[in-house]
Formats: sequence, structure tokens, C-alpha cells
Amino acid sequence: MCKKLLALALGFMLVTGMLFAAGAQEASGSQYKIGIMTGTVSQGEEEFRAAENMKAIYGDKIVITTYPDRFMQEQETTISNMMAMASDPQVKAIVMVQAVPGAAAAVDRVREIRPDMLFVLGVPGEDPDMIASKGDVILQTNDLARGPQIAQHAKDLGATTLVHYSFPRHMSYEMLAARRDLMKAEAEKIGLRFVEEDAPDPTGDAGTPGTQQFIMEDVPRKIAQYGTETAVFGTNCAMMEPMIRQTVSNGGIFPVQCCPSPYHALPGALGIEIPEDKKGDLVWIRGAIGDKVADAGMAGRVATWPVPVNMMYVEAGVKYAIEYLEGRTNGRVDKDVLVGLMEDVAGGKVELTNYKDYDHYFLYLSEHLVF
Repeated sequence: MCKKLLALALGFMLVTGMLFAAGAQEASGSQYKIGIMTGTVSQGEEEFRAAENMKAIYGDKIVITTYPDRFMQEQETTISNMMAMASDPQVKAIVMVQAVPGAAAAVDRVREIRPDMLFVLGVPGEDPDMIASKGDVILQTNDLARGPQIAQHAKDLGATTLVHYSFPRHMSYEMLAARRDLMKAEAEKIGLRFVEEDAPDPTGDAGTPGTQQFIMEDVPRKIAQYGTETAVFGTNCAMMEPMIRQTVSNGGIFPVQCCPSPYHALPGALGIEIPEDKKGDLVWIRGAIGDKVADAGMAGRVATWPVPVNMMYVEAGVKYAIEYLEGRTNGRVDKDVLVGLMEDVAGGKVELTNYKDYDHYFLYLSEHLVF
């Protein structure tokens, strides 16, 4: 009888121990995976590198796939690649950056079989009101708010003049024109001279080389005309490298790129070669930029955002999914948790405002990193 009781007790302890271990394993979050979908290196290197970084940190918890380079023509491939991730029952969340055209259809298809899936969508490329009905958390840059922000930031860096370079085609875009108007109004409000300068359109007869040659020649002219307390900003990516190079060479002020990122044009303009093992290493690239800026005697006069927007959306999206899946958010949408995570990634203040009345569609604004 005693042997039977002892056997029962041991059995009970074994079962209890197994249940406790299983519960602890579930509580530790080991029973889920997070899918990340990005562009390829040729189309979206920053977000792809961010996905690789998340894989390096979280290991088998992360599943990575890409959408095709010709995503407009190959939306079915985007859908099938996302469905392949969702077919794994352990994948409980999907982070997609950029949420290119085809994302909405892909989400719909996944929800047919996995209504529980959490979706974090960054940089939506489809109608905002339509995509709002698809994702659980949506992240997009607050481009309009950047207008006043850039003017104030330029003044904070010591500028007395702000030169805005663009061309008629860009100024026909409602958002870019509205941002320019807001930037101008803020400049006038804070006592900053605002100068508009038309540059050649890179899609015109002279192409990108014509745009870049104009910037190479005109930035020194503007700094000579208005003084070294002149800040320059351009609306086109092709302008950035010559604009940075000439601003640094002539002692002006460069407040931020059109697309703020330590990787955007700064390494090329400053002659920084990024080793293969440092691609995606933000700490290294920011340090290298800081060294080059200091060597040029330009410390405090060159800035960007501390984290590339798309890298921010991938990293913060993954970390938010972890918080949600491990029960540390107030439902599927928890703005406070999201802001905290994004500030940890950025190493500074982050501002999220809601798009229209959507409580899950956020417009993102970052503080600047001054080198």
C-alpha cells in the first residue's frame, strides 16, 4: 500500500512538474514566431538589414521573407509569400515594411485562415483609409509636421536663412507643396529668412546629372550670398549627396535629408566606406559620420534622424509584437507601449499622432541626431 501511495505521489509530482514546465515555457513566449516581410536588398536594404538584425537577436522566433522587386506587377507573389509564413501555426504576428501595393489583399487572404494574426504595417503604399481597415498597427512618417520641424531645427542649429530646393513637378504634389508652405510659415514666424530655389527636375532632359550639377554649383553660391548661417534642404533624393558635400565644404548648415536616415547620402558625401560586416550597424555608421563631420570642423551643423524610418518600423514592430504576444499590452493597440519601444530604438523622444480618427494608424515624428 505504501509503495502504491509513493508511486502515485511521484507520478503526481512528475505530471505537476511537466505542467509547470510547459506553463513556464508558454509564459516565456517560446511558443510563437513573428514573420517579417520586407523588400529585397536592391529595393529596400534598410528594412532588410533591420529584419536580419531581428533574426540575429531573436533567432528562430523570427521568420523572414520578401516581396518581389516588381511588386506592382507581381502582387500574387506578395500574397503567396505572406501566406507561406501564415501557414506556420506558430507565426502569430507579421510585420510588413514597406506595406507596398498588394499588402491589403495579402492581409485579407491571411485573415481568412488566421483571423488571430497581428499585423504591423509600415509605410503603407495603398489608400490610407483602405489600409486602415487591414492592419492592427499602422506606421507612417508625419511628413506634413516635418515642415515646421525642419524650420525650427535649422534655427536651433544657428541658421538665419533656410533655402528650399525643389522643382515644379514636386511642388505639384499636394503633400510636398503643403509641407513647403508649412515650413515657410514657420520660418517667417521664428524670424528665419526663407528662400525658394528651383532646381532642374531629374526626370527632365538633363536627368539626374543635371540636377546634381546644379546643386553642386548653387549651394556654394547661396552660402556665399547669405553667409555660413545658411541651411539647405531639398525634396529629391538625388540632390542629397552633392548638397551635403557642398554644405560641409563651404561651412553651411545641413539640418536633415528629404528621407532622414544616417545611411541616406551621408556616407557617400563624406567618403565613408561601409564594410560588409557593418552594414545595418547603426552605432558604427553614426560614429563614422560623427568623426568625419568633426574632422571637417562641422560639429553641430549636420543632422539627420537617429534611426532610418523603415528600420525603426521593423524593429519597433517586432518588439511590439513580442509585448502583445506575451500579454504586456492593453489589447492589440497600445500607443503608450509603442511609443516607449520606439523611443528605446531611437534613443530619444518620439512623437506619434493619429491619422484622422483612427486609434491604430500612427504618424511618426522623430527628434534629430546632431553630429
